[in-house]
Amino acid sequence: MLTTIAYGLAVVLDLLVLVIGARFLLQPRAAATGYGVPAKADGDAAYLQIKGLRDGVSGILGLALLAFAGVRAEGWFMLAVALVPLGDTLIVLRHGGTRAAAFGIHFATAVVVLASAALLFAV
Repeated sequence: MLTTIAYGLAVVLDLLVLVIGARFLLQPRAAATGYGVPAKADGDAAYLQIKGLRDGVSGILGLALLAFAGVRAEGWFMLAVALVPLGDTLIVLRHGGTRAAAFGIHFATAVVVLASAALLFAV
């Protein structure tokens, strides 16, 4: 049962970051608003699309690690990528986003990713 939960949560998180990446590629301004810091109307959408590409690749990498390298590699990956939503929390707070977005979206995501890492290491 623990194995199913650990693998399932890891797959769901990897797929979610892949979807977030796709959204930043396809709808960069809407995705930025959902992130918690709306993009300027006259800003360069290329930077938002760069974020989308990197998020998408992170999701693919997570899935590849789980499929080809195993549960421990995925656990280390989750532990390392937990730094991303922690950094996102600070970015949202420093750039005028709401505390609700910073903590309710990004910090909460970091907690879930760390829980995923713990479950993967426990398997």
